[in-house]
Amino acid sequence: MRDEWQTQAVRRVEADPDAIHLLFPQAERKGGPTARSALLKALGGDHATIRKLYERGDTGERLAILTALPELDLGPAAVDLVEDALRANDARLVAAALGPYGSAWLDDHAFRHGVLKCVFMSIPLAAVSGLERRFDAELARMLSDYAAERRAAGRPVPRDVMERI
Repeated sequence: MRDEWQTQAVRRVEADPDAIHLLFPQAERKGGPTARSALLKALGGDHATIRKLYERGDTGERLAILTALPELDLGPAAVDLVEDALRANDARLVAAALGPYGSAWLDDHAFRHGVLKCVFMSIPLAAVSGLERRFDAELARMLSDYAAERRAAGRPVPRDVMERI
């Protein structure tokens, strides 16, 4: 039944991209966990529509969009969505922002600050896609400064931070 709903919904979006605005919010409930991603793929890289869905979406919808970004062939067009998610106070959105898409397209400054935000929010650094590839001297310095501040305050330093400095 869920597969059937997803198949029909994808066909509707392929025929009429505006149909996604009605289908996307109900997709997970009616079509299962992969339905939102399938609908986004059916848009064929329509960044403007994806942006509208993100801006109007609830946390679950935003999370689905951030998670699907690597599969949507948008190039750097959706970096603004990732940057918005990095300003959120929801750890799930921040972690998703530093998934494969964010790791590939964020500039060095934004990536470093995203990593530091993960540390502040107790998001394990293992959740940061491409951290080993993107790790540089400036990020090492930032993490080292963070660790020094924690020690000076008599607070513990997270193990995954200690492993990288």
